[in-house]
Amino acid sequence: MPGSPNIRAFFDETTNTVSYLVSDPQTKQAAVIDPVLDYDHKSGKAATESADAILAAASEDGLRVVWVLETHVHADHLSGAPYIKLKSGAKVGIGEHVRDVQKIFRPVFNAEDVSGEGAEFDHLFADGERFALGDLEVEVLFVPGHTPADIAYKIGDAVFVGDTLFMPDYGTARADFPGGNARTLYRSIKRLLALPPETRLFMCHDYKAPGRDIYAWETTVAEQRAHNAHVRDGVSEDAFVAMREARDANLAAPVLLLPSIQVNMRAGNLPPADKNGVHYLKVPVKLSA
Repeated sequence: MPGSPNIRAFFDETTNTVSYLVSDPQTKQAAVIDPVLDYDHKSGKAATESADAILAAASEDGLRVVWVLETHVHADHLSGAPYIKLKSGAKVGIGEHVRDVQKIFRPVFNAEDVSGEGAEFDHLFADGERFALGDLEVEVLFVPGHTPADIAYKIGDAVFVGDTLFMPDYGTARADFPGGNARTLYRSIKRLLALPPETRLFMCHDYKAPGRDIYAWETTVAEQRAHNAHVRDGVSEDAFVAMREARDANLAAPVLLLPSIQVNMRAGNLPPADKNGVHYLKVPVKLSA
């Protein structure tokens, strides 16, 4: 299909995250979407095997990585964006409403170094913005609700939806993080599902819904509209909001929530080192009365 990108997926089972290497077959320019930094929470050790696998694939295919594209400030894994930028010279982009996320979480962690203006990123994308990936055109779609800053990237016939949607048998993302909103999420999903039915949708996560034995991350608008467990055709906005809010009320915080937010709102960089040269991640402690 003219304008279709080449897509290679990389699944990190530790965080159930899917990263993508997306390239223009004509010019060999490429983007990495939502890369993962390998991080062991128990030991505090980080490694780059996942990012190295993507870079190795790019090298094998003769690609030049020019963008690292984040769909949002992830709360379940640390971003590998700075490492890929270091190795490839790529620019790191995210939606412009990352400013809102920074302003929410900067006081939570007393993160005085965080700009609150998204200056840690190389580019902040606006809704409807279009830019080139080789001969391909990338369109940015603002799809808040899971967080206030989520965006999706439409590249040819493919859309990378971040955490807005999951596979049809698993449903939709939570909307209870600060700045999230279930009603806003419903409207964002409907925006995605108004795209042509044959549009391919690529998920950022998969958790294997009950009864399914393999991980999956590619579906279509038509499949989501017909079968999504939460927002298939016929499900009203009010019904979705009631369902989503009830489910979210019983969800535990992601294991890597606190380290992920601190790192990812800094474009994947660690907080500044202390005087001893060591980087530390903070855990705000709230004592119950």
